Amino acid sequence: MKKLDKLQNVITAMITPFDENLVIDEQKYREFIRFQIDNGCQPLTMGTTGESATLSHAEHHDAMNIAIDEGKKSGKDPFILAGAGSNSTKESISLCQYAEEAGADGCLVVVPYYNKPMQHSLIDHFSAVADSVSLPIIIYNVPSRTGRNMEPETLSKLAYKKDNIVGVKCASGDIDQITRIIKTTPDDFIILSGDDGLTYHIMALGGKGVISVASNIIPAKLVEFTSTMLNGNWEKARKMQFELYDLFKVLFIETNPSPVKFCAEVMGLMNKRMRLPLTPPLEENQEKIRKVLKTLNLI
Repeated sequence: MKKLDKLQNVITAMITPFDENLVIDEQKYREFIRFQIDNGCQPLTMGTTGESATLSHAEHHDAMNIAIDEGKKSGKDPFILAGAGSNSTKESISLCQYAEEAGADGCLVVVPYYNKPMQHSLIDHFSAVADSVSLPIIIYNVPSRTGRNMEPETLSKLAYKKDNIVGVKCASGDIDQITRIIKTTPDDFIILSGDDGLTYHIMALGGKGVISVASNIIPAKLVEFTSTMLNGNWEKARKMQFELYDLFKVLFIETNPSPVKFCAEVMGLMNKRMRLPLTPPLEENQEKIRKVLKTLNLI
């Protein structure tokens, strides 16, 4: 599978710019994609940080097309990862197939939310999705959002069963579970942090990088952070972990992506408009966010 070596360092879970009518602002989206690529990040379009749950499948398609087009124009051959998860297997297959036809390089597929499928049902779901395309698939396990945790044993079975299930975005917050995943999956299985604050810990265990929220606003710094660890300079990385810690925490002071979208506005990257039921942070939390940004000289 092409370009899998690019699934390391930083993949940005990109936020989505909206115009005054809450329609995707294509020009700003293109600018933002190039900002990520030019700073060494691989773009993830229509992940949950991109407010995918509030956008139609037609809008998902449009976002994929824009990212693929900008990737080609960049001349840097980025890995375009398409968010293609759903709580409906049929819908997830449809999104993955569209991503493949459009020219995406891989799909991020979340554990089905709300339905709370059993572990054996998760195997059937992800097997059906994997069988529907030839693209590499990264599984996204985020039980705080989905209501169902994918157990390490389930993930291991899928990793050995399906050649195009190539990795996992770990957002369980459970280091013991992540340790078991790394121990029980194939050596070339790609382990990515799904939590900026745990990237240091996960990479110390053998993870290859992060699918990041923070890189929306500090892409080059996050690439420096992960590269430092991949190069084995753990003392420098430890210092960077403490330097960035307050930012990692404040980005989740309210439901993601509300804080990072507010950061993007005050830093001049895009407006903070969001589709209901998501809203910008409360004023008291905006002040806390500003304080952290000022400390890091980001505003």
